[in-house]
Amino acid sequence: MSPAQATPTIRSADPADYPAVAALRWHWVAEQDGSPELDRAEFVQEFTEWAHAHQDSHRCFVAARGDQLLGMAFLAITPRVPTPRSFSRTSGDVQCVYVVPEERDSGLGGQLIEATLAFAAELGLERVTVHSSERAVPGYQRWGFDASPLLLQRDLRR
Repeated sequence: MSPAQATPTIRSADPADYPAVAALRWHWVAEQDGSPELDRAEFVQEFTEWAHAHQDSHRCFVAARGDQLLGMAFLAITPRVPTPRSFSRTSGDVQCVYVVPEERDSGLGGQLIEATLAFAAELGLERVTVHSSERAVPGYQRWGFDASPLLLQRDLRR
């Protein structure tokens, strides 16, 4: 089987993957909003430094075929305020789930979500949230995510 035909694997990102993860993030933003203002090489360097500095709070999973990264997903892990019932409370937020265009609709996005949720369960997280695009909502619903009228947000940039 040629490398192009090999079945992709889902795994925890290694720090050596961070430049390629940064490149995926760059392509995603360019795909959605046009070319970013920040120089690509500068972004890759800054993102790689950020990923190293935030390994404990932001776990990255990747879809890979050999050395080529095809997708990514992050789980942001956030401590919560203790209650009288539990002093150790943590929640998670699925972030930056992205699959390269040529691999979309192949199931890789779902596999990345599955790996992220499995890790969240291992950590004993209380809940996991996600801010989704309209296109991805059905995929998240397949993994048990439900809309909540109680989860509100405010955009402070406006």
